[in-house]
Amino acid sequence: MSKISAQTYYSKVSLPLLGFIFLVFFGPMIQVGIKQGIDQSFVFVVLGLVVFYGLILHMLYNTKYVIQGNQLKVFSGFIRFKPIDIQSIKKIEKTSNIISAPAASLDRIEVTYGRFDSLIISPKDKAGFAQALVEINSDITIKI
Repeated sequence: MSKISAQTYYSKVSLPLLGFIFLVFFGPMIQVGIKQGIDQSFVFVVLGLVVFYGLILHMLYNTKYVIQGNQLKVFSGFIRFKPIDIQSIKKIEKTSNIISAPAASLDRIEVTYGRFDSLIISPKDKAGFAQALVEINSDITIKI
């Protein structure tokens, strides 16, 4: 039984996005710590936020797009998305849509597939990613 080789493309990670998430999590805690002081409950809340922020970092830094055989598989940390048949992909184009997506950056592309489906992603190597898909399905329109 032969194993199908896979090409893996990791998501670009936007540092301003990480900074924004950090400020949302820990910014209010600075104010609370100054006003109410640091006590045991404050420390537990901060430790809980650190653990949660660590899980978010894990998701962002482990977001990847795997081309295996005739499928595009998308992983975001512990989350696995339904595989996409590469033959059903119609278009790949740059987008500035900020909708929640398996993309760790705001430098994104939209993959349109199937009848009305699309997925927003952010591979570091957008051109290489698009080229790898076109090698499997030459009918894909590229606008990146």
